[in-house]
Amino acid sequence: MVAGMEIRNLGTSGLKVSAISYGNWLTHGSQVEEDAATACVRRALEEGITTFDTADVYANTAAETVLGKALAGERREGLEIFTKVYFPTGPGAHNDHGLSRKHIMESIDASLRRLQTDHVDLYQAHRYDHETPLEETMAAFADVVKAGKAHYIGVSEWRAEEIRAAHALAREMHVPLVSNQPQYNLLWRVIETEVVPACEELGIGQVVWSPIAQGVLTGKYRVGQEHPSGSRALDEKGGDKMISRWLQDDVLRRVEQMAPLADQAGLTMAQLAVAWVLQNPNVSSAIIGASRPEQVSDNVKAAGVRLDDDLMAAIDQVVDPVVERDAAKTSSPARRDFG
Repeated sequence: MVAGMEIRNLGTSGLKVSAISYGNWLTHGSQVEEDAATACVRRALEEGITTFDTADVYANTAAETVLGKALAGERREGLEIFTKVYFPTGPGAHNDHGLSRKHIMESIDASLRRLQTDHVDLYQAHRYDHETPLEETMAAFADVVKAGKAHYIGVSEWRAEEIRAAHALAREMHVPLVSNQPQYNLLWRVIETEVVPACEELGIGQVVWSPIAQGVLTGKYRVGQEHPSGSRALDEKGGDKMISRWLQDDVLRRVEQMAPLADQAGLTMAQLAVAWVLQNPNVSSAIIGASRPEQVSDNVKAAGVRLDDDLMAAIDQVVDPVVERDAAKTSSPARRDFG
């Protein structure tokens, strides 16, 4: 293990993960060419990252393939590989999405082939499926675990009551539901009032995505200026839509005011943003993405950083007017919304 990378337990489970995870949403297989994507994965390994997160839907399965190739030859026992199931894959026919037993069983086998492994460490329900009985979904996940195709199960962007119901069924079936993967950053705190308290009670850890708000918290987007070439805001393959909510002038002005606080802490703005999410004791790992290896090296320096109470308070004072805290923003689409 590279010195300096912090290792944490995933929730109260025995699974240990790197505090910084590497994820390839919106990059591998779409925004970033395969050689560059592989270089980012190699840099992540060099920097001590052992936890890698992907999903079958990313680049319509191509992201899993790229990650599988990039990790080929690594000692499998030294990695934690996560993937997800729910959103449409392939041609998006009526059984190509959701959390039915059929889709879960077919999807895990396809994911394992693409990832070039016989198991994943964590298999996650990418959203809640309103059109499949939860009992059917959890029984299928339990069978995936008992078949040795996944060690643990998790969810992503589920509401507190949905997590509680799933956890109760998982206990009955003697399978470990250990994690939730929500969006969480300085600007988007919708999990704090309901999801985090429920997960703390149940021993479920957060593996958070978008800790730097799609790049906005790096400070590279400025009021009245052109967006940087090659940035997420100019990515017509999906990144531009995801980041648009943060590109409002009032948000960008608040982000600019974070620069002196980052300087005070001796951190880049990206490092400050990642370190901030890792201060939450219910957060087990923060997922970073990258289009260049240097971004990986920059972000991993947030691992193990402790921000003092005065700095945390100063950050809150700056961003409070533009923070989203509405717990109702955690929600899953109906499958009819996309097919």
